[in-house]
Amino acid sequence: MAQNIISSINNDRGLLYAFGILSLLLVIQKGDAFQFMVGGGGKWSVPSDANILNQWAEKNRFQTGDTLLFVYYADKDSVLLVKKEDYDNCNTDSPLKKYTDGHTVFQFNHSGPHYFISGVKEHCQKNEKVHIVVMADRSGKGSNQTVSSPPPAPSAEVPPSSAPGGQEAPPPAPSQESSPPSPSGASLIDMSVVGSIGAFIGSVLLVS
Repeated sequence: MAQNIISSINNDRGLLYAFGILSLLLVIQKGDAFQFMVGGGGKWSVPSDANILNQWAEKNRFQTGDTLLFVYYADKDSVLLVKKEDYDNCNTDSPLKKYTDGHTVFQFNHSGPHYFISGVKEHCQKNEKVHIVVMADRSGKGSNQTVSSPPPAPSAEVPPSSAPGGQEAPPPAPSQESSPPSPSGASLIDMSVVGSIGAFIGSVLLVS
């Protein structure tokens, strides 16, 4: 009987060791990637306030590996990544990249300024555009970091209830829930929380 109990305890400890090590690896791989929703809610449309998108961008800290979510009607709008001159002049003729899927997730793979405008020139002229500066990568991990799925919380499926011109709002983003770590609108990878707990348990067991 006693031998069976000891064997069971050893098996449980083995499972906890394995869980702790796996969780620690998940934390190392995914713990520092964020998904930002453009403007704080993901809605890509003509803003009610001319400066609201850039004011939002200035309040956040973007790093390589982070992603930016745009939600819009695919048949009525698009997202263009452009050069600064085209951003300033709302030139939609020669974008660096164009996205038309209605649910665009853009990953920042290098530091420096990034300029996004609406593919509809008139929308851009009404300030549907945003300038984002990505911080220099000082982690030594380079720019090929893989971004995992965004974490739980309410705001990822919240495109606003109506779009410009009285039309219905775009369908909510697929339930990729994200939990803003601060009022900035960024969402921390949820596996890092579970991973941290597991890593802590594993480290305690290793010490014991």
